[in-house]
Amino acid sequence: MSFIAIDLGTSFIKAAVLDLESFSLQNIRRIPFPDPISGLDPLKVEFDCGTILAAVKQLLSELQDDADQCEGIVLCTQMSCLVMMDEQGHARSNCIGWRDQRALEPYPSGEGSYYDELKRRISPQQRRELGNELPTGAPISFLFWMAEKHQLEPGLIPASLADFVLSTLCRSQPTVESTNAMAYELLDLTRMQWHQEVIEELGLGKLRWPTILQHGQIVGHLKLGEKEIPCYTAVGDYQCALAGAFLTEKELSLNVSTGSQVSRLTKTLLLGDYQTRPFFDGKYTNTLSHLPAGRSLNVLVDLVTEFANAQNADALDPWQYIAKAATSAAETDLQVNLGFFPGPCGNDGAIANIREKNLNVGSLFRAAFENMAENYANCADRVWPEHEWRNIVFSGGVARKLDQLRALIEARLQTKSRLCQLEEDTLLGLMVLALVFSQRTGTVEQAMSQLSAHFARLQ
Repeated sequence: MSFIAIDLGTSFIKAAVLDLESFSLQNIRRIPFPDPISGLDPLKVEFDCGTILAAVKQLLSELQDDADQCEGIVLCTQMSCLVMMDEQGHARSNCIGWRDQRALEPYPSGEGSYYDELKRRISPQQRRELGNELPTGAPISFLFWMAEKHQLEPGLIPASLADFVLSTLCRSQPTVESTNAMAYELLDLTRMQWHQEVIEELGLGKLRWPTILQHGQIVGHLKLGEKEIPCYTAVGDYQCALAGAFLTEKELSLNVSTGSQVSRLTKTLLLGDYQTRPFFDGKYTNTLSHLPAGRSLNVLVDLVTEFANAQNADALDPWQYIAKAATSAAETDLQVNLGFFPGPCGNDGAIANIREKNLNVGSLFRAAFENMAENYANCADRVWPEHEWRNIVFSGGVARKLDQLRALIEARLQTKSRLCQLEEDTLLGLMVLALVFSQRTGTVEQAMSQLSAHFARLQ
């Protein structure tokens, strides 16, 4: 028997058949995530909902032959995306993406931006209760901007991307599971309910807030072929990737992909100088996210490949050359700060201390990797000041393909590491959840342990 998994990722929408007997991913399919709608204000990042739905439907149709053996459908999604829906289940907005920065528009009072005003209205205690994150690219920021501009129609439902997809395909009311609810930045972690005080303070009280569900609940049924297949609560791709990495409470997680996070698992809610997010089995993660990684490295890649691209002579694989050059480079006094985008490491990116002989591709990227290692060490100090981790668990495509980066991080943190078993960490995490949702295991921890033992035997 099997499940169908769908991952609404930042770069790709992926689908696969999860064989729960052989613990294997089969028939993996992927479609590039749609490009943002062109012609919008530069601060806005929006996507066409119909195009996203069409991509999901295409992937499902390609897996339709497996429907007879399918027990259920599980989803994970890029977090902090928002679609406004009405009571009839129709989209009343585009999908607003997590890279949207509209809240940085100047506030009419002249005192900073809409985001600055948002922060002024939330007390330090409330911010801790909300998980101490509060990025500009999150539903709380989008919704506050719309409320202040009188663009919020009473009764509309703010839905996450995955919950919009599920609601539309299953023709059911949108709900939300706690890992996705957290991404709104409006979830009170101390009560695991919507933070009504903050919602009212920000002028969002007239919206209809989706019911918060536990992971593993059925939210609707999807007709695939001749079969009605149950669809389970969608979860956040961040938590799903950690499950796919089989993270334990004695390990430090470094997910290095388009963006990056440093995380640890805790059994109880520990609020501090970091972001706190719900995990599964009643656990939490302490994390720092939006760290410079693939997106920032691509700024450097675009620089060194600009001439070739301008002449339509794209390099076959610039990363192959970059990795080799960086590995061959000796220690360098060239300095790179990858903080090209806002995040906990600042937004003052730079290339400094340039000399005649140190500005080359190898030194440039070695210096960038060293900067990443330093960032991870500083963030690890914040999320786990006791330094009691046993080892690092690496996940994400950037960590997997750059051996030197992993070695530099190991040296800086003075510990060993292991890689996530498969490159498709989110799909593997969805397999973990499918084992639980199908009642083959009782908890996510048990499912991770079972799969970890299986892959250990294969090795």
